Amino acid sequence: MSATDTRVAPQPAPPEPPAARPALRHRLAERGIDRLLLLAVPGVLFLAVLFCYPFFYGLGLSFQPAQGGGPFANYRLFFSDPYLRETLWITLGLAVPAALINCLAAVPVAFRTRGVFRGRRLITTLLVMPITLGTVLTAQGLLGYLGPNGWFNKALLGLGIVDEPLALVHNYWGVLASLIITGFPFSYLLTLSYLTGIDPSLEQAAATLGADWRKRLRYVLLPLLAPGLAITFCLSFVLAFAVFPSAQLVGDPRKSTHVISIEAYQAAFQKFDYSLGSAIAMIMAAVMLAVVVLVLAWRSLLYRGATGGKG
Repeated sequence: MSATDTRVAPQPAPPEPPAARPALRHRLAERGIDRLLLLAVPGVLFLAVLFCYPFFYGLGLSFQPAQGGGPFANYRLFFSDPYLRETLWITLGLAVPAALINCLAAVPVAFRTRGVFRGRRLITTLLVMPITLGTVLTAQGLLGYLGPNGWFNKALLGLGIVDEPLALVHNYWGVLASLIITGFPFSYLLTLSYLTGIDPSLEQAAATLGADWRKRLRYVLLPLLAPGLAITFCLSFVLAFAVFPSAQLVGDPRKSTHVISIEAYQAAFQKFDYSLGSAIAMIMAAVMLAVVVLVLAWRSLLYRGATGGKG
């Protein structure tokens, strides 16, 4: 027998044991389910108790008309009654201009105050101060300033610009002024937040390539700011569409400022027809949702790139 024949043949390697399956908590953690998820529980409960339950309760109640006539009787009554139906257009006629004015006014002010300069904090505080006033105090100020015997009319009469006081309160203009005063701080803060979140190197690069301030504004800043402006408009619109105290205090709640929220209040708490009041509230929610969806769709058509703002 030769030495080659006595060589021991290599033994096959033993099979590797199957890999141990990761523990359940590790597999859940890979899917984002861990203890940190418990931090979302208070928010979910808050949303369920204070939004979902009242919404679905009101939705169900709206299909139970007190006078009978089928589940859609309240909705048919609202859209078949010209007086009720007109409240929708009156409210849109207040909310859309107020949201537009607030957004358009917030852009140049935010541009001017986005940099660091002396007195910036004081100016910003003065701009957002109307938030602390509240609707009632704002209405009282408007009555004292824009009323027939207010300072504004006295100044116009004293200067000989007008022969009689202008009707600026207890009508459409009084409510619009109130919505602008109370809504502008929100629009300004949101716009300023988005604007300061845009990388300044983009504007500097455009300036290096020869773009003047108009081109930088048109082709750099506004496209990056557009998503933020869309969100700002949506929030301003929702705030203005739910107008109620302003329409009562500085408006004409029976005619020119008979907004839809007044009709919902009267149906629920004066006529005690909670079903009709819930139906009107559902119509309000549907209109606000439709406007928000339209604005967000317009935003996606306007600009599809990366957003520059913090939001």
